[in-house]
Amino acid sequence: MNHDKNVTTTVGHLIDGKIVADTERTQPVFNPATGQSTTSVALASKATVEAAIASAEAAFPAWRNTPPLKRARVMSKLKVLLEENADKIAAMITAEHGKVLADAHGELQRGIENVEYASYAPELLKGEHSRNVGPSIDSWSEFQALGVTAGITPFNFPAMVPLWMWPMAVACGNTFVLKPSERDPSSTLFIAQLALEAGLPPGVLNVVNGDKLAVDTLLQDPRVKAVSFVGSTPIAEYIYSEGCKHGKRVQALGGAKNHAVLMPDADVDNAVSALMGAAYGSCGERCMAIPLLVAVGDAVGDAVVAGLKTEIAKMKVGPGTDNSNDMGPLVTKPHFEKVKGYVDQGVAEGATLVVDGRGVKVAGHEEGYFLGACLFDNVKPGMKIYQEEIFGPVLGVVRVKTLQEAMQLINDHEYGNGTCIFTRDGEAARYFTD
Repeated sequence: MNHDKNVTTTVGHLIDGKIVADTERTQPVFNPATGQSTTSVALASKATVEAAIASAEAAFPAWRNTPPLKRARVMSKLKVLLEENADKIAAMITAEHGKVLADAHGELQRGIENVEYASYAPELLKGEHSRNVGPSIDSWSEFQALGVTAGITPFNFPAMVPLWMWPMAVACGNTFVLKPSERDPSSTLFIAQLALEAGLPPGVLNVVNGDKLAVDTLLQDPRVKAVSFVGSTPIAEYIYSEGCKHGKRVQALGGAKNHAVLMPDADVDNAVSALMGAAYGSCGERCMAIPLLVAVGDAVGDAVVAGLKTEIAKMKVGPGTDNSNDMGPLVTKPHFEKVKGYVDQGVAEGATLVVDGRGVKVAGHEEGYFLGACLFDNVKPGMKIYQEEIFGPVLGVVRVKTLQEAMQLINDHEYGNGTCIFTRDGEAARYFTD
């Protein structure tokens, strides 16, 4: 990996409303389209994370007692600021993640929708009251803020996933410590600064960049009452067990392997169009991607493979800053090598590689982490490319004879996040959903 000698900036942390950076440990941040490091990120020490937790703890009493309407107004102002700064945020995402600008804008829009939902907190926080549930007894319920909460978020959606978490948490009266991915930290930190501009008091939201040391500090500190996580399954299992061991509420979302089923009566052209986005959008680096297509019958299997091959040939791969490109690079060199290794493994295991994206070269970006769309046919359930989450632009076609076989494959798989069916048959659709 090449390092840009002109890089002098370091992405720090946001603690108690101020940007701070402990520079004892840093890590380069790369532009995936060039392979050049464009900045570095400070990796928080245990003391830095504890300072963020202390700031959140100190801010909690006043924030908890702030009327929900006033908290909601901050969310409303933040929504406006996010919309006004959308181009800047999307450019930050593309520069560090690599996804094309259209995808960066798309993820930010989903995040903005979460902020908008959080602005409805006064309505969402209403309790319930029941009169005379027993002799001289009334009953009521109300929502209580927990205190200091935390979020640990992945590289693939540096804007959207944090915005899933902290806006709702703080709108409900909690304070929050966010540990984003160290691979693409800039947009996350910038959005947190916008929250301050929107009126969020210092300490209500703190951001610490870091690695496992930061994660373990959040999981083990008794002042943190709840943790939310999105990432790989092994890490999700660790977060869940370690967090629960220390008495925290834990939400841990792990890996996925989503299936689409293609029935013989389906509109193949429509299916191909949908699959191009589902399999290759954001370079396949999303937990709701479709990496597996189960074709029911060889005739429809042949048709969809031919259609996908034709459409893949039209795809343009290149830097995400070029709006004419359909797909950008993978996020890091190690991830590029990992995904490429899965393609190598699929070939070795006997799957038919219909489209090979391993040889893609982008002029002027020879050091970038570009992998073209890959399409496998005749994938079998025992293969590694079927069993494991690849998290890249790789689509595998599995062939079966009946819908029942297709559903058995889906139900037997270790991973599941979402699934869909292409059919014109209402009975098949009902059977599938039941």
